[in-house]
Amino acid sequence: MTRRETLLRFAETRTPRYTSYPTVPHFHTGVGPADQARWLSALDPAEPVSLYIHIPYCRQLCWYCGCNTRATTQDGPIIAYMERLLAELTLVADRLPSRMRISHFAMGGGTPAILSPQQIDGLMEAVRARFDFLPEAELAIEIDPRHFTRADADGLSRNGFTRASTGVQSFDPAVQAAINRIQPWELVAITFDRLREAGVPAINIDLLYGLPRQNIASAIASAEAAAELEPDRLAVFGYAHVPHMKAHQRLINEAELPGAGARLDQADAIETVLTDYGYRMIGIDHYARPWDPMAAALNAGTLRRNLQGYTTDPAQTLIGLGASAIGASPQGYVQNASDVRSWGAAVEAGILPVARGIALTDDDRVRRTIIEQLMTYLTADPAAIARREGMPVPEIDLQALETAGILTRTGTAIRINPAYRPLARLAAAAFDAHLPRSTARHSVSV
Repeated sequence: MTRRETLLRFAETRTPRYTSYPTVPHFHTGVGPADQARWLSALDPAEPVSLYIHIPYCRQLCWYCGCNTRATTQDGPIIAYMERLLAELTLVADRLPSRMRISHFAMGGGTPAILSPQQIDGLMEAVRARFDFLPEAELAIEIDPRHFTRADADGLSRNGFTRASTGVQSFDPAVQAAINRIQPWELVAITFDRLREAGVPAINIDLLYGLPRQNIASAIASAEAAAELEPDRLAVFGYAHVPHMKAHQRLINEAELPGAGARLDQADAIETVLTDYGYRMIGIDHYARPWDPMAAALNAGTLRRNLQGYTTDPAQTLIGLGASAIGASPQGYVQNASDVRSWGAAVEAGILPVARGIALTDDDRVRRTIIEQLMTYLTADPAAIARREGMPVPEIDLQALETAGILTRTGTAIRINPAYRPLARLAAAAFDAHLPRSTARHSVSV
């Protein structure tokens, strides 16, 4: 069986993206505000933390989007949201054992750059009033080039942001029209210029394949156009069409979506373009310049995968603020209420707005490490990992993947064939003790 035949055999199997383990569908209401308060107070003051802030607003809703966000043309909801966000920051900081140090700071959404420069100033002033940033800390933010001014760029620079991630998805006008995101290359180039002139040193680009009206030619053209802007990193994801979960995706014409074979061809074509431009593949869906810290971390074996994807951040604790934000600590995961009204009501009542979460077992920790290593390095030694934790080796069946040539075993070590990198999630899923028989809510593997 050829590589293409093997990939297509498994391509439409639905699997989690494994930015956490256990994954979010297995969080439950048995974990709540009291658990988060206890976990926060138990943190080691000597260890840095990562801080994530979620801004669930955009000026216009893109039809492909799977994020927790809503469109608004008015500033009132954003102003009210920011008041509650600053209150939540205080609630969380008051429960920490001391003034903590931040190794990584990120703002996502939605479009966090929807905030005015003055709002960014106020937010960062509040964060710095309760936390210290490590000298080497990365400060990252997602931006929408369609609504990004020179004043916005200056505001990010003034507040110490070191990285901006630009949502591009595709430069093909036909594809842009089909996903309700009209964004010419020239507009993105202006955004890059503004960021670089302001002194924001690192810029990322997000691309998608498998979009409506997308084909190999447009995928190649978009990848080439993106590479010409010389971003430091690119993330290339397959579009996840889940209209049963995201109602606005029903605005996409399903008849215009490419099939599994076309999706695979687009992904392969983008990989060829980006590697020809000198980018190195990171994990299953990221690309970086060979001198980028992410590539260096991959070489050094310090690259990690967490709720924000692949990261060089060493922190074991992630504090999430805002509606739907997820936090992670050595004890487990917590997620805030997704509904802005419910989240805000809890904050106003002086309650940590946690709606659900999960406490980790020792078995979860072993499986999480195995899954993270497979997703990051395409290799793991389950027996060695379990032995370090004093736990039994998880019993799993990899025969089908091994017979198909997707992975090999040498002693107790597992190695995914790099040619089948897109199926790494399948190998990871074999170690997922929580994965239910029904996986309809997850995206296809390729």
